[in-house]
Amino acid sequence: MTVKRTSHTVYDTKYHLVWAPKYRKWILRGDIQQRVGEIFGEVAANHDIEIDTMEIAKDHVHLFVTFPPRESIARVVGKFKSISASIIIREYPGVKRELWGGHFWQVGYFARTVGDAVTAEVIRRYIRYHQTEETTPKQLQLF
Repeated sequence: MTVKRTSHTVYDTKYHLVWAPKYRKWILRGDIQQRVGEIFGEVAANHDIEIDTMEIAKDHVHLFVTFPPRESIARVVGKFKSISASIIIREYPGVKRELWGGHFWQVGYFARTVGDAVTAEVIRRYIRYHQTEETTPKQLQLF
């Protein structure tokens, strides 16, 4: 993943996202596991999301993704969860017997922003520089 561009934005956002099926059931097996991966790929392709790495375990999923900052993390997770849930429940009706209550995914999720060379300390140093040190218009080198 490298620096991306939209018409008005340059960004380098990376997120580690994790969530689980309702009741942390081991439902992501075999065909369902493979189909969830396919659906996630389709969602990403249709919504300007790049999946760097994906792992679908039997009871949770991990995605390492980047997407434009116009989208919130909650909205992106919601897209993955809602689209995949409706397709899986429609294509595999037996899933509803295992997941009573009509929900495929748990409500919550885990999200972490990830940086490469630009760590929290580099950002702090950059901001401090602009607060106290800058006297001429020049750009501090981050890397």
